[in-house]
Formats: sequence, C-alpha cells, structure tokens
Amino acid sequence: MSTGAISLIVVLIVLAILWFSMAVRIVTQYEIGVLFRLGRVQRVRTPGLAIIIPVIDRLRKVSLRIVTMPIQSQGIITRDNVSLDISAVAYFRVVDAVKSVIAIENVYAAIDQIAQTTLRKVVGQHTLDETLSETDVINANIRQILDGLTLEWGVEVTLVELKDIQLPDSMKRAMARQAEAEREKRAKIIAAEGESLAAAALGQASDTMMAHPLALQLRNLQTLVELGVDKNTTVVFPAPLMSTISELGAFLARESASAAAAAAAAAAAAPGSGPVRPVHQGAV
Repeated sequence: MSTGAISLIVVLIVLAILWFSMAVRIVTQYEIGVLFRLGRVQRVRTPGLAIIIPVIDRLRKVSLRIVTMPIQSQGIITRDNVSLDISAVAYFRVVDAVKSVIAIENVYAAIDQIAQTTLRKVVGQHTLDETLSETDVINANIRQILDGLTLEWGVEVTLVELKDIQLPDSMKRAMARQAEAEREKRAKIIAAEGESLAAAALGQASDTMMAHPLALQLRNLQTLVELGVDKNTTVVFPAPLMSTISELGAFLARESASAAAAAAAAAAAAPGSGPVRPVHQGAV
C-alpha cells in the first residue's frame, strides 16, 4: 500500500471521528432536547442517545428539574406607609421545552425580574399586620400572578415563599410596646376574672357559714393550725374567736348563778328546815 493511500485512510478516520463527535449527543434523564435544523424547530429529543447532522442541526438541551431562584431583598412600602425590606424564594420548572427556548431569550432572568416586580406590587397592597400574619395569602397571590405570566414561556411556578421580612428599628420598638401592652391587658383581665370568681366563691362560703355558725369556728381553728405549722411564736386570735370566748365566759357565769340559785331554793324547800330555836336546860 502506498504512502498516499495510508495518508488518505488516516484522514478519513480522523474525519469520521470528528463527525461522530459532532453528530452524537447524549440527553440525560432530567433533560429534553430541542432540535433545530437550519434554524427551524424539527422535533423534541427524549433522554438517551441523539444523532444530529453536524453544522446543519443544533440541539438545545433544556432542564426539566425544579429550579430554586432567590428573589433579592426589595424595599417595599405597605398600604399603611410602612417601609419594609422583603426577600423571597421562587420554585419553577419548565413544562414546555419548545416555548422556553423560542418564546423568550433568557427565561431565568425574565422570571427573576418579574418576580421582583410582582413581590413589590402584591405586598404594597397589604398593610403591615396583613403582611406579617397573612403570608400564605400573599404567597398564593404572587404565585398566581407569576404562573399566569410564565405559562406563555413554557414555565410553571410551583411555589413562592416570603423568606425574610426586615422592619425598621422604630417599628420594632413600637411593636414591642404594643405586644407588652397587650400582655398587660390580658393579665389584668385574667386577674379581674379571678377576683370575680373568688368573690363569688367567698359569697357562697359566707352563706354556708351563716347557715352553720360552727363552720366559722372550725375555719378559725384550721387557720390557727396552719399558722402553727411554721413554728411561729406569734399567736393570732381572730376577732370572732375572741367574741366567742367572751360569750362562753358569760354563759358559764350565768350557768353558775343559775346553779347557785337552784341550790338555795332546794335547801329552803326541804322538810324540817325551819328556824332553829335555842333550848334552855332547867335545874335538876
């Protein structure tokens, strides 16, 4: 074999290798390929081995995985004129690979910009309290607006979440005072309700003691027992107990007088209890 023939074979082998490297494309499982032939869309290539015509064909790979896109912090003024800095995060995925390639130049940059403007628009329609308490509603509204715009680009927004809400320092202090005042109000209401319940219970107890006078004395004795547990040197006598002691003393005095009078009357009424006359002895 001549030298020219060998050189021709080598050149053909090199050209075949170059053609093969340019013609063979591999589409992974999470991707889909859009085939352009002379600038026109031909068809969509599924995951696997794809053969294209070099120079004439061009295969554009599009990822079908969910993309996480942070929305940078935005300075927003709420409906009640409070300035906030809010950042969020958006999740989206491509559902139509052809539209995502031919309908818009850079779908990621477009979604980033439209998400920022939508975030400012939606949050600006709510007050500060609504922004802090109704984040689920705000997230749903932002997602609905974005989804309606991005479907024309072959992209579906699956989730939008507010990530961070920064308040001015003055507003933080005002909210702290408001929360403190709210807690004090609740504490006073709870204390008042407790006093009301205690007063009602004491009223019922007083009615019971009025119906049963000995119950008050038993309660006084119980109080003395409780005081004695601490081994105190101070003894406290409640006023009702002192009046009871005085009444008991008067009762005992009356009983003693009655007993003495009854004894005297019994002695006077006994037979042979007349006056004793003196006896004079005569002379024997």
